[in-house]
Amino acid sequence: MLNLILFGPPGAGKGTQSEKLIAKYQLVHLSTGDIFRSNIKGGTELGTLAKSYMDKGQLVPDDVTIRLLESEVNKHPNAKGFIFDGFPRTIAQAEALDAFLAKKGQSISVILSLEVEEDELRQRLTERAKSSGRPDDADPAVIQKRIDVYKNETLPLKQHFTAQGKYQGINGIGEIETIFNALCEKIDKVKNVVAK
Repeated sequence: MLNLILFGPPGAGKGTQSEKLIAKYQLVHLSTGDIFRSNIKGGTELGTLAKSYMDKGQLVPDDVTIRLLESEVNKHPNAKGFIFDGFPRTIAQAEALDAFLAKKGQSISVILSLEVEEDELRQRLTERAKSSGRPDDADPAVIQKRIDVYKNETLPLKQHFTAQGKYQGINGIGEIETIFNALCEKIDKVKNVVAK
């Protein structure tokens, strides 16, 4: 089974690349944001619990997030693999994900990180605001805050996954196809190791 985490700062191109990876490797896309929204809309017990935190402007606690993720993974018993989007964001979440997958006899295969300089990120997000109508991409202060949160809270995961030998950095600047091919090269190496 192929379990990927696509990693990178806001504006690195994760959304674009994850769509292409999902299609090529027939993975199930697990976006924590989408899972929260569908559970809240569906009025599930966990969705109601998550909403109670979100309504107060608080982060949904790790144990609630991992339970939502577990229930989503369990809905796809025949999946060829998963691509985790927006999770994990902290070391505690990474450890919870490792423990959950270990219970199923699985693990994360590889962490692919799109590496992009800050100036390029700011430029991309500003452009995206014009084309997508996302107001959070239009405000330079909001953009900087999102980049800073990524650096402070999420980037420490690099050490965590490097220690496991699973972290792979990829240059996120260039043509979409070139970046996609670089991602596929890393995945295919891992797949060959898993298949042996």
